[in-house]
Amino acid sequence: MFETVKALLSKQLRIPADEITLDSKIKDDLGADSIAILQLLMTIEEDYGIVIPDEKLATFDTVADVVAYLDSQK
Repeated sequence: MFETVKALLSKQLRIPADEITLDSKIKDDLGADSIAILQLLMTIEEDYGIVIPDEKLATFDTVADVVAYLDSQK
C-alpha cells in the first residue's frame, strides 16, 4: 500500500517519489495543503471502494498514518 500512496502523492504534488518515505509529514515535508490531502483521499476512496470519514483526515500527519489506515480497511 505504501508504494500506491507514494505514487499518488508523487503525481499529485509533483515531487519525486524517492523523496517520499513512510515518515514524511504530508503537510510539513511534502508541502501538501488540505485540498491536496482531500484529493488524495478521494482518489484512494474511488480506487479502493472505501470511505474515509472526514474526522480521520485530521489524524493523517505522516504517510505512514495513511498507509496504516488503509491497511486496516482491507
